[in-house]
Amino acid sequence: MRYVDFTNVMTTHRMSRYLTACGGDSRKAMTLYRKNLLLSQELFTIIGCFEIALRNVINEHYLITLGNDWLQRASLVGGIFNNQHCRLTNKAIDEAINKLGQNYGHSKLVAELGFGFWRYMFAPHQFAGARRTLLQIFPSKPVSTPAIQYNNSYIFNQLAEINKIRNRIAHHEPICFTSFQAVKNTQYVRQNYSLILQLFQWMNIDEQSLLYGLDHISSVCTGIDIL
Repeated sequence: MRYVDFTNVMTTHRMSRYLTACGGDSRKAMTLYRKNLLLSQELFTIIGCFEIALRNVINEHYLITLGNDWLQRASLVGGIFNNQHCRLTNKAIDEAINKLGQNYGHSKLVAELGFGFWRYMFAPHQFAGARRTLLQIFPSKPVSTPAIQYNNSYIFNQLAEINKIRNRIAHHEPICFTSFQAVKNTQYVRQNYSLILQLFQWMNIDEQSLLYGLDHISSVCTGIDIL
């Protein structure tokens, strides 16, 4: 496809960053755009696996510590999330239950709730309301030091970084540039990818076996780096 035809579809404004990053080479700009799409697809797959693993581990932990239907009961009057501090968490549960309607089931409710919801299980009030036990899902987490506290706030903030790049991909924003610059750079992706692998390891999940045949992040990043 000619660059002019490509921009008629993707818009000149959207492609300007790619063109600048490629020194005005329109063919390379189109290649970089396609490679960014491929990288987004690859990383979204990895994030999807991580999201499912995380929510399942959280759910299994709370099924043991809080009992069956812990999510539904948490949102009822007197429930652990039925308070002003956890109102958005409570609202998310209620809305998901209403959406499921007659198809409600605990496992379906777990699947209905998004990444942001599970991240907030590590927020101060949600973490405290659910008995401060959730860090047990990371049995291989490092021991805290005076320099770094590997507590719920640390996990909350790390998950925020994954959530940010997940949302960038979901909103079709590029992930192959230095922030706010027309400079090709895969460091942002590599850092988040490494973070995901680290959290898998902290959960004692064999990430290499889990992602077998799915994980091509390093090779795609390298392809962008040498373009």
